[in-house]
Amino acid sequence: MTGARKATFGFTKLIVNDEEAMAEYYHQVYGLNKIHRVQGETSAAGGPFREIIMGPGETMGAESLTLFKFLDRPAPRDQETILGWITEDLDALAARVLAQGGKHVDKIWDMPDHGVRVLFTTDPEGRLSENVQLLAAH
Repeated sequence: MTGARKATFGFTKLIVNDEEAMAEYYHQVYGLNKIHRVQGETSAAGGPFREIIMGPGETMGAESLTLFKFLDRPAPRDQETILGWITEDLDALAARVLAQGGKHVDKIWDMPDHGVRVLFTTDPEGRLSENVQLLAAH
């Protein structure tokens, strides 16, 4: 099924309990920078909020992760999203996850038939990330 694109993917928002702590985690582990902060008494999603927009550079661009905090309710308890990250050094990323309070869900899986190494991790609030290192083609 092909056709004209009707929208462009722009960002991911994670609903978190502590946007400052999560921003530090995603900065230290994945190198994302705090680019912009927004706060309001109400949002289209309802209620007062704070958010930190993060990205790889110093200005907002096509690749961003927003850490969204509802001020009047806790973050959801169940997994709703798995963030996907690609890295050139999965072992170094694995060490950064632990150093910043995250956890490994399992060991690093070498999957040469799929051309990847994979490690699932959780951030300090328990959200899943799938971290992938692409293997060189033989």
